Amino acid sequence: MTTTTTMAELPGLAGRELGSSEWFEVTQQHVDTFADATGDHQWIHVDVERAKAESPFGGPIAHGYLTLSLLASLSGQVLAVTDTAMGVNYGLNKVRFPSPVPVGSRVRLTATLKDVQQVAGGLQLTLAAVVEREGGDKPVCIAEPVFRYYGG
Repeated sequence: MTTTTTMAELPGLAGRELGSSEWFEVTQQHVDTFADATGDHQWIHVDVERAKAESPFGGPIAHGYLTLSLLASLSGQVLAVTDTAMGVNYGLNKVRFPSPVPVGSRVRLTATLKDVQQVAGGLQLTLAAVVEREGGDKPVCIAEPVFRYYGG
């Protein structure tokens, strides 16, 4: 489900759940590409055979920061603001990774619009974001991403 709105309507949505994204499968290719991009080649992520044999997770897991990076694309499936000229990731207030993401898992984002503030030329939005793993018993990421949207 996607909440579609305008800049003028956003403040009235504060405190409201915006919806959930589609499920996204985290593949070994995603993990390997992320490892190459960040230089984080820790074996629990990229050495499939060693992770199966030695990891307490039973196989390779996604980097926490890979999971966090999905907030950018998945949040676009949850909130669409139709009259912005641009939006930027402004930062994060809180981030936790309560549970791992085994490679091959499917994850999705559910978000609530926690706060809306005016800033020069636009609005600053803070989301309460929860990324869950299909079949998991607790979230894989809990975060408060902050976005800024600027009007056209």
